[in-house]
Amino acid sequence: MTPRISFLIVSIALFFLVAVNLGEPNRLQAESSARVEIGTFSAATPDGPWPDGWKPLTFPKIPQHTRYSLVKDGDAVAVKAASQASSSGLTKEILIDPKEYPIIQWQWKVSSVLKRGDVAKKEGDDYPARIYVTFQYDSQKVSLFGKAKYEAAKLIYGRYPPLGAINYIWESRAPVGTSVPNPYTDQVHMIVVESGQAKLNTWITEERNVYEDYKRAFGEEPPMISGVAIMTDTDNTGESAEAYYGDIVLKKRSE
Repeated sequence: MTPRISFLIVSIALFFLVAVNLGEPNRLQAESSARVEIGTFSAATPDGPWPDGWKPLTFPKIPQHTRYSLVKDGDAVAVKAASQASSSGLTKEILIDPKEYPIIQWQWKVSSVLKRGDVAKKEGDDYPARIYVTFQYDSQKVSLFGKAKYEAAKLIYGRYPPLGAINYIWESRAPVGTSVPNPYTDQVHMIVVESGQAKLNTWITEERNVYEDYKRAFGEEPPMISGVAIMTDTDNTGESAEAYYGDIVLKKRSE
């Protein structure tokens, strides 16, 4: 994100606004089900309302917002994201145990990569496509100073922000498998799932074990998953990007 964002984003975590001011999360536990539908965009109507509790995610002091719309792409409906020196996303609050539903699966398609995108630099912290997974605040996992920041955030927003986040990204040049802290905060961990231009304009199905990814990134057991978001942003690089997002599910195991 951009340095213009309020101190809360920089000093606490970039992802805090993913899960604040949106009401209480839906507990999507379904012990008898092998999978939980998070974003059933393919069942939506082109130009229709957002399905399944998905809502806009915007950031303070970023006036230019990425445009999201439901469109028909081939035989299915998907989310189209168009960004021009802009940043915003779509988010859904949930409450799911990642130990029970460790596998996240999604589909996406990207039209171009960013020339100045760079996962290691603040000025390059833009991506044509990314999937956020946020994790619920747990006071036992933070220091005394950390607790004070979370309490301050709760006073401002009325509830605790997430404890941490995983970002699955389509990077410009970093190798697939690269896993590094976000350049703004080590509470957000970036994992390169796709990179470069080889698979542009092609629908790709991705699958990650978010439970294991969290343990590798943060060195501890994850708390409950508190939200999932999609985001296409180009506010730091000043470039343009277009991406499409398909259905998102959480599963008990890989199929």
